[in-house]
Amino acid sequence: MAKPLVLHEDRLFPSEASQRSIARALFAEVRGLPIISPHGHTDPRWFAENEPFSDATSLLLTPDHYLLRMLYSQGVGLDALGVQPRPNAKNGGGKPADPRAAWRIFASNWRLFRGTPSWLWLNQVFVELFGLDVELAADTADLYFDRIGAKLATDEFRPRALFDRFKIELLATTESAIDPLDHHKAIRASGWSGRVVTTYRPDTVIDPEHEAFRESFARLGEMTGEDVRTWRGYLAAHRARRAAFIAAGATASDHGHPTAATADLDPAEAEKLFGRIVSDSFSAEDAELFRAQMLTEMARMSLEDGLVLQIHPGTYRSHNPLLFGAYGRDIGADIPTRTDYVRALKPLLDRFGNEKSLTVIVFTLDETTYSRELAPLAGHYPALRLGPPWWFFDAPEGMLRFREAVTETAGFYNTVGFNDDTRAFLSIPARHDVARRVDCAYLAKLVAEHRMTIDEAHEVAFELSYNLAKQAYRVGGNDRQARSA
Repeated sequence: MAKPLVLHEDRLFPSEASQRSIARALFAEVRGLPIISPHGHTDPRWFAENEPFSDATSLLLTPDHYLLRMLYSQGVGLDALGVQPRPNAKNGGGKPADPRAAWRIFASNWRLFRGTPSWLWLNQVFVELFGLDVELAADTADLYFDRIGAKLATDEFRPRALFDRFKIELLATTESAIDPLDHHKAIRASGWSGRVVTTYRPDTVIDPEHEAFRESFARLGEMTGEDVRTWRGYLAAHRARRAAFIAAGATASDHGHPTAATADLDPAEAEKLFGRIVSDSFSAEDAELFRAQMLTEMARMSLEDGLVLQIHPGTYRSHNPLLFGAYGRDIGADIPTRTDYVRALKPLLDRFGNEKSLTVIVFTLDETTYSRELAPLAGHYPALRLGPPWWFFDAPEGMLRFREAVTETAGFYNTVGFNDDTRAFLSIPARHDVARRVDCAYLAKLVAEHRMTIDEAHEVAFELSYNLAKQAYRVGGNDRQARSA
């Protein structure tokens, strides 16, 4: 017999009664604020074409690497979940999995996600968006698949309608440096009022060890008309593409390097290094130094054009070579690594850390650095801000550990609020809801311990939920209107 599915109104609030009461009051004022989503990976094509989403599997399951990695860890093959192999893979070219069959496998294994943020996010989507009132399980799989499919076929569930329903004030996608930005151009030409902007992600033309580097490097030259085989022309090509991204609404760049290493070579040394890169005679050490130098070059360009610089380092990408060979990137096989920031960021900070007009937002997957390195750095350098818990730590416990580790040194105002950094469009409201609840729970503790007044807590809750992200990412707007929304 199906079990009822109910969202408890006090979820994630403190169990202690007086703190829970404070958290409720704080959350009541921020739960309905518009959503600022300044960094993420949703598909701009959705909003350009505004076509209906097809089915539960292709929308909620197959693209979600959080779900894929857990199911794979329990022996579920990715083919059975609808993930398509690469065309040249040994097992490529097979018949795609039936979406309903894939969903039934997911539903039968839904218990695996108990205690994870995916459990919180998706249950909220199931209840609040699709009106489901029984738990997902093997015997309710078809009910879910059919209910979700029927809803997705209606105009109310087209991408733009959901964007408005979610009260999204701004949504940033992320595109490669060589993306033509056609979908963003179509959005802007359509007259639709939704604000969807892009983010400059040049990894494939900066990382010489990336499998797409050579092809992307050549395309960068073709798109810009610059001689990218010269150091000067290569940098000019980046400036040209950044200008095109800014014209498409970008306020930030993003860099997913293996480490946080930065460098500040003199021009002659940088040109020699670049020569080794373009001649394909570089070592692994050269590749790391080139990525490091390019972070500093991107900071220099940010001072020129105003883009916020985001650094997302510290991931061993595609740790499972078998899956990478069969399916490619972004299927749940990435693993966090230990990351140094004090020494790694010093060349960039020596050059630009004191610039008040520059904003560098640093993220981490190494929580041991929060209180030891990142909070002290952000608590000192005017250019540096701390990004919210990311990826593996985008969870209630991770968010709480973040606040406890960094607030005493960096305060609240050297952080940038919350961003969801997701491909899963339907989960965006749930992710922001979780972040707002956790922050209100943390603030309630400070109030209960007389470390902050209730009025101060209300102000900080608003800043964390809405205003800090707008300020950090320079997205503008009327903040006072949001308070009364």
